[in-house]
Amino acid sequence: MATFKHLSSKNSDYGAAEKYLLFEHDEFTNKPVLDEHGKLIPRENCRFATLNCGEDDFEIACMKSNLQYDKNRSRGDVKSHHYIISFDPSDGVENGLTVDRAQELGEQFCKEHFAGHQAIVCTHADGHNRSGNIHCHIVINSLRIADVPLLPYMDRPADTKAGCKHRCTEAAMKYFRTEVMAMCQREGLYQIDLLGGSGERVTEGEYWTRRRGQAELSDSGKPTKFETDKEKLRQIIRKALETAVDFDEFAELLLRQGVTVKQSRGRLSYLTSDRSKPITARRLGDDFDLASINAVFEQKSRQLEQNAVQDISSQPSILERLQAAKASKINTYHDSISRMVDVTPGKGADFEHWAKVFNLKQSAKSVAELEKYGLQSLEDLQNAITIAKADERDCREALKAVETELYDKKELLKRVLAYANTKPIRNEYRSLKSDRAREKFRKQHESEFIIKDSAKRYFAEHGIAKIPSYKTLQSEIEKLTSRQNELYEGLKEKRSEVKRLQTIADNIERTLHEESNKEKDKNQEI
Repeated sequence: MATFKHLSSKNSDYGAAEKYLLFEHDEFTNKPVLDEHGKLIPRENCRFATLNCGEDDFEIACMKSNLQYDKNRSRGDVKSHHYIISFDPSDGVENGLTVDRAQELGEQFCKEHFAGHQAIVCTHADGHNRSGNIHCHIVINSLRIADVPLLPYMDRPADTKAGCKHRCTEAAMKYFRTEVMAMCQREGLYQIDLLGGSGERVTEGEYWTRRRGQAELSDSGKPTKFETDKEKLRQIIRKALETAVDFDEFAELLLRQGVTVKQSRGRLSYLTSDRSKPITARRLGDDFDLASINAVFEQKSRQLEQNAVQDISSQPSILERLQAAKASKINTYHDSISRMVDVTPGKGADFEHWAKVFNLKQSAKSVAELEKYGLQSLEDLQNAITIAKADERDCREALKAVETELYDKKELLKRVLAYANTKPIRNEYRSLKSDRAREKFRKQHESEFIIKDSAKRYFAEHGIAKIPSYKTLQSEIEKLTSRQNELYEGLKEKRSEVKRLQTIADNIERTLHEESNKEKDKNQEI
């Protein structure tokens, strides 16, 4: 599951962040790891990029901007913000996530949500616990150096202006988490609801205490992880909150998992199928009581309503945007078709009754959808699924081709800009008369000539006789990016269509199978 974390730093040494990201550090002491010669050890299999820093590195660029706007001069000022997107370890094996792709997603996320800030984007192939989870670090200068458009989480005019500082508010974190969830859904990666309550939030100290305790258990041969019945129940409740839009739906989703939620005198309790006495919400934590559960459904509306400002009247208010998104989610839920569930014994009579009613509804919806599509038989439905899968495959291949072309164009643009920056050196070199002077000049500017030669080799290897202009390449990149976004949306729709048709087919096959079994039982009785 992808997670999203934020840290703020008052350290004026911007180079420290870059040093941490590029070199190995001890995960318990957080100190640099040195080799036998006392030198820093570079991290393995990491990707690194800077944004909005020009020709300077991140540290120099941030210092220049702070001096220009006279910001971040006090000791108590927040100098930088550090965001971390951690992906599920299974995404690499099961969903094809690579370090390069994660780096691209991190750079795209940074450009979209932290535009106007100088930034570092660095992706590591492994986490602290060596579990193989790819994660992306985004470190931004707290000072904004360019005007940016209004984003949904912004509630002050200063949030869009150059010379002002980034604010990581609660509304901003909720918006970022929502965007991370959307990104994972778009990329087909594992994801949980990042908008759940914070009563179970694990602090940094608690995290490392748990790590040390698990290490001790592992050394002693005992299980490294133990989940109590309460923790399992908490997970079931959180999953129900993931899709629920109101309390009735929340109770229905819990009942589907064999958990009955009861309300008495404004308090909640949860009864599982293997217990005779319910567990009260107070024993589970504050996030699981009635007030917190209702707050999950209303929190965004309430918070964004409080933060709305009248100065930005030309834009839709945050509350209006939230209400539109909530209405869309409710409509999507009621129009969706779900797979029929197994009516297995052992989960209680309430669950069995709910499951039978739920299956009847889904069966009726499936038959109605079959007629809506104009299909006459299961064979026609399977043909429609085959065609839908072919359309999805064609869209995925087209998207891959556009992504490859876009990557090549960006690489060419980088080479063109690098070559253009060496023009003054090249002109001065050609103006020299003697070979001795040219040789001396070349040694003095060796790095620039290496960049120039590398760019020329790239042009020759790719058969580029005439170097394109920056404007031409930028225009082509914008068109490809627009096409990429269109294909992303198209692929998302086609995936949804395949899933919907497959669900209809599964439900109808199951309905026919159950009817056939009932007919056999009836004939046997006769």
